[in-house]
Amino acid sequence: MTTTTHSTADLAEVLFASTLQASEAPTAAQIRLAIDQGLRILNEDCMACISCVAQEAGDHPDAFARRMHWALRTVQSLYGSQTA
Repeated sequence: MTTTTHSTADLAEVLFASTLQASEAPTAAQIRLAIDQGLRILNEDCMACISCVAQEAGDHPDAFARRMHWALRTVQSLYGSQTA
C-alpha cells in the first residue's frame, strides 16, 4: 500500500477527472500514474478538478455515482482509507 498526504476523497476526485475508465480494467500502475499526473497538473489549478467533478454530477448523475463509486473503491484498495 502506498502512502500519501492526500485524503481518499481527494485522490478519488483526481482519478474521477482522469481519462481512465473502469471498463478498461486499468492496472494499479496505470491508476497510480494517472493520479500522480493529475496531482501534478491540478496542483496548479485544483478548481479544474472540482469543476469537472461538479459538472459531471450535474450533467450525468447516474454515471457520476457509478464512476465516483469506482474511483473511491479503487483509491481505497490502492492507498487504504486515509484522511489528510
